[in-house]
This record gives sequence, structure tokens and C-alpha cells, in this order.
Amino acid sequence: MSEDRSEDKAVTSLDKSVDVPEQRAAGKTASAEVLLKVTGLKKHFPIKKGLLQRTVGAVRAVDGIDFEVHAGETLGVVGESGCGKSTMGRLITRLLEPSAGTVEFEGRDITHLGVGGMRPMRRDMQMIFQDPYSSLNPRHTIGTIVSAPFKLQGVTPEGGIKKEVQRLLEVVGLSPEHYNRYPHEFSGGQRQRIGIARALALSPRLVVADEPVSALDVSIQAQVVNLLDDLQTELGLTYVIIAHDLSVVRHVSDRIAVMYLGKIVELADRESLYKAPMHPYTKALLSAVPIPDPKRRSAKSRRILLKGDVPSPISPPSGCRFHTRCWKATDICKTQEPPLVALKTGHQVACHHPENAPDQAPGQQVLAQAREAVELVTVAKAEPEQPPDAPETAQDGPKE
Repeated sequence: MSEDRSEDKAVTSLDKSVDVPEQRAAGKTASAEVLLKVTGLKKHFPIKKGLLQRTVGAVRAVDGIDFEVHAGETLGVVGESGCGKSTMGRLITRLLEPSAGTVEFEGRDITHLGVGGMRPMRRDMQMIFQDPYSSLNPRHTIGTIVSAPFKLQGVTPEGGIKKEVQRLLEVVGLSPEHYNRYPHEFSGGQRQRIGIARALALSPRLVVADEPVSALDVSIQAQVVNLLDDLQTELGLTYVIIAHDLSVVRHVSDRIAVMYLGKIVELADRESLYKAPMHPYTKALLSAVPIPDPKRRSAKSRRILLKGDVPSPISPPSGCRFHTRCWKATDICKTQEPPLVALKTGHQVACHHPENAPDQAPGQQVLAQAREAVELVTVAKAEPEQPPDAPETAQDGPKE
């Protein structure tokens, strides 16, 4: 099926998405209002075995995180697969029950609110799911899907529900004529737009987007990213965007939180994090980001290749959880967990031996295993290739 004409109207240039954060930062002042506050948040999934289903352990998906989200800002959350990013998103929207900790929204503790207590809160807190193919009911029309929040909340917008749904479809770049169509008639980018329209139906204050572009084609990613930014400007939204693509996070976020094995290891504004990362794990992540500038393709770069997989969240390492893959690990890293502290204004890091900052535990000897935990790869400057049928030079002389 070919893309709909509404998809063609969207901006397809990646250059626009690159300029978005600078434009937003220039025209937006930081808000002092704390919209969302998370303290000591944990989620442990029990492991049960045997006929009696006895609990023999737990998967520590989220194991004690603290952060705040201010009104009008975008907080990006990055990390490897399995670090707890998606679980954290479902916890703060109360789609999952926390094992410990508190979640405060607009100054109200919503940690253990039941279904009835959370119902009115749903108007101000919505979620965009990762997979646009499985998050939409294939048996329902687009009109039924997008109008569901109005019916669940008992809200009748001015002009009627159908008129409001058609307006929302126009807002996200679709045609009002799509009201009676089914999800299978749309492309991936269009389905994600439908999910965004459903999330915006009740004009929420906070939107948690769980990898909103990871399942989309690269050309469609820029369109969805630009759409989210435009809607934030028009509607005054606050975003928590979960992603593994560091390039996308850099261009849409005001602040970035880096997660590793259920914990936040670094939290800083975008410019500080990308220019001078403090945590070794963050430095390793950034070293893997390719350079998109064709003029710098021949530049030398050093990539940090972490050996081994992320440890199991069932039995995470003692002390600093990253010490098994860190090239700076010492004895204190094995025994003492580093707290998340601010080493610079607005830049928090949980590390005993941070990068671009004073050593928090000087005099420690680097472990022997730490020297083998990573591999440094230097990408040499590329030599210009000679065409296979290039003519012989005058120095070579004629070929006999």
C-alpha cells in the first residue's frame, strides 16, 4: 500500500529535526514548577517455581531511581536493552504497581492509587507505546480508537466526539476521512500518528513516549519527531521520551538521564552530557554514535567496545553495577555503590572515578580485570580510493 497523501505533507528532512532543540531552547524559559517527582522508585518482578509457586528470587527491573520533570521540558531516558527504561515509563504512568518508592504528580502522591483514584488523573497523564502495530486494536476503527479516552472519562467535547476526533487527526497530519478506516490500512508512520492522537485526546500535561520512533523507517522518524516537538510548542506538553537512539534523544531533549541495570548513572542537560560526559558508561555509549557529517568521514575516532553482556538483573553485581565492564574499576567500585551526586551545577553522576571531573576516590589501584573489560578501536583516516580503471601516470610510463 502506498503512503497516504497526508504522509507526504509531513516534513521529511532530517535537517529540521536537528535544528529543533536550538529553536525551542531560544524561545522557552525554564519552568520552576515540578510536574513529576520520583523518589526511590523500585520494581521487582518475583520469580516463582515449584508446585506451590514459591518466590525464589526477583528481577530487579528498576532498583531505586530519583529524578524530577519540570513543566514544559523534555526528559530523555537512554540505556541498553533491559536496563529498565520501559518499566520506568509504565511505573510513572501507573500502568504498573511500584514495589517501593513514591511517584508524585502535580504535588500529589499517586504511588498506590487504585483504578478509581487514577481515573481522573489519566486526563493529565498519557503514554505513547513503542509498537504502532500492536498498540492499536485491529478490530476497531480509527474513530473508535481515538474516541475511547472521551468515553472512558465521560467527557463530551464541544461540537461532539466525532468532530473532535477528526480535528485530532488533522492535528497529527492525517485526514478526517480516516475516521472510519481500520489500522491495517495505514503505514507504520501513520499508525504512530494515530497513537499520538489518542494520547492527546484529553489534552494531557505529561506524555510518556516509549521509544516512539524505534519501529519506524528513518525517513518517517524525522516526521514523528518534528510532530512531537510542534505539538509541545502548541499545547504546552511535558515529555518523558524513552529511546536507545542517542541521536534522536539529543535533538529532542532538554535533559537526559542515562540508565544502567535499573539505576540512573548520569543525569544532566543535553549540552553538558554530550560535550563532557562524566560516567564511563555514558562515554562508551557516545563513542558508538556515528558521525553523520560527510566532511568528517575521514576523521580519526576512538570507539570504546564494552566486552560481555549486561549482568543479570536477578543478581546484579555488588557495589557499582558497571564495574564488571568498566576500565576504571577499583576495589571501592566492587564494594561500595556510588551515590548519584551533583559534581557540577545540574550535572549528576554516580561514579567513584568520573570522567571530566575530580576523582571521588583517589589513590585506588585499577583492577587487573578492568584492563581487559573494554577494547579501544581507533578508526584510521580513510585513504582516497583510486578508480579501478584509472589511467597510468606519466611517472609509470607506458605499459608493455
